[in-house]
Amino acid sequence: MKCLSFAAAALAISALSACVAPVGPVEVTRFHVPELAALGRGAIAVAPASGQDPQSLEFQTYASAVARQLILLGYVESRPGNTTPQVAEVRIERRNWRPGRTGSPVSVGIGGQTGSYGSGVGLGVGVDLSGPPPEQVETRLSVTIRERASGKPLWEGKASFTVDARSPLAQTPLGAAKLAEALFRGFPGTSGETILVK
Repeated sequence: MKCLSFAAAALAISALSACVAPVGPVEVTRFHVPELAALGRGAIAVAPASGQDPQSLEFQTYASAVARQLILLGYVESRPGNTTPQVAEVRIERRNWRPGRTGSPVSVGIGGQTGSYGSGVGLGVGVDLSGPPPEQVETRLSVTIRERASGKPLWEGKASFTVDARSPLAQTPLGAAKLAEALFRGFPGTSGETILVK
């Protein structure tokens, strides 16, 4: 399991934090064990979850954002070659989808009026020329903090947001800092609760 250096993580994410574009509300769900004394302290390593490519630029950017938040929470930087008591496993998932149009792009309206000087009937036709709804991109960041020795999960969290596929956030990892910040806000959070972070 390959782990990232917190020093490299902080440097990488600081370059992005100044240019993070705003995103819509981030949906966050967290779960944790009742005993919270071990969370937010001691040494921890950031590692890819199963199936993740630790060499990809996208993964490294999100892992760096997570590492920065862990340091802010009170965790200590993992020393090279040292085995940490806890490990934070990071997973990134992206999904493209196109919302369906509600109703027909053509609408027809009929109106009538009767008065002292006669009556009339009118017919109106409206055509929606805006085209199909734009493609959307959903990005989800998942982190599981485990005891390294037992593999027991101590804390799990998921944060996701959806943007228009034409947005810069859909093509680059600029949302990494925003997702990680939302995920760890109010850490450890209320177990089982889903919140929206603006």
